[in-house]
Amino acid sequence: MAASTLLSAWGPLRPGVRGLCRCRQPRGLWAHAWRLPEPAGSGRSVAAVSGPGISGTDRYCLELLRKRDYEGYLCSLLLPAESRSSAFALRAFNVELAQVKDSVSEKTIGLMRMQFWKNTVDDIYCDSPPHQPVAIELWKAVKRHNLTKRWLMKIIDEREKNLDDKAYRNIQELENYAENTQSSLLYLTLEILGIKDLHADHAASHIGKAQGIVTCLRATPYHGSRRRVFLPMDICMLHSVSQEDFLRKSQDKNVRDVVYDMASQAHLHLKHARSFHKSVPVKAFPAFLQTVALEDYLKKIQQVDFDIFHPSLQQKNTLLPLSLYIQSWRKRY
Repeated sequence: MAASTLLSAWGPLRPGVRGLCRCRQPRGLWAHAWRLPEPAGSGRSVAAVSGPGISGTDRYCLELLRKRDYEGYLCSLLLPAESRSSAFALRAFNVELAQVKDSVSEKTIGLMRMQFWKNTVDDIYCDSPPHQPVAIELWKAVKRHNLTKRWLMKIIDEREKNLDDKAYRNIQELENYAENTQSSLLYLTLEILGIKDLHADHAASHIGKAQGIVTCLRATPYHGSRRRVFLPMDICMLHSVSQEDFLRKSQDKNVRDVVYDMASQAHLHLKHARSFHKSVPVKAFPAFLQTVALEDYLKKIQQVDFDIFHPSLQQKNTLLPLSLYIQSWRKRY
């Protein structure tokens, strides 16, 4: 996929050239920014969000998300109150699975953990969840919203396949992985919100794929420090870039072109998702708030001319809670 073929989707993306513009923020909303906890928030923020009736298993999921998936934590806070605890359980389940690959030294151990979660999901649908905090909360969510078992199993199966330390052969393989993990997570979130809508599903599919591509880009410096590269081989070959180029943190134009192509593809998926904006039920919009964080990263990487190793890309956006709140208030995604 040549960079030039994607120009029509994103336009010229070099520093100093206008790309995607931020909307002006309503002044009155600054007063409400305190409602979302800070990135380094203490346990007090969790208690404030959950109220005095929070259970031990619910608190476990909250803390797991706050530490391991902060963006997902913030997005879940902006869901309707009756859906929040189920969303926390769902995302905590996803975090548990995502952690397996980096926490085991042997693939066999990873396969055993994935089998545990397969058995757990089976047990949940038989009303006998194991005494594990995330499993108990996920069981409550399944009972409360009649969640589709197929999506949960797809997430496990796809992450199990991904235990091999192999680069994606092409961008389509990466998108398939994202569809079966990130998009499946969004389909389940829509079910939690009581949404059954074809247009919402189409938007979720594209947002999930954008999330998968952005996650792959964001994780490249971390994976490189462990001498691993997972970027699609077809795009690397197109620009005559080797894995070693990424391992030595090359800033050559060809390396940036690889990043540009991937970022452009992620942006294209966001554009497609937003093309359904007028057809998607407004009730579904809170499920798609992660587009705020995705767009934020894509703008940042554009500003540093697609240098994937630029230090600014590793810094947290302290204004993300406010940006999410504004987008939620505007009822947009």
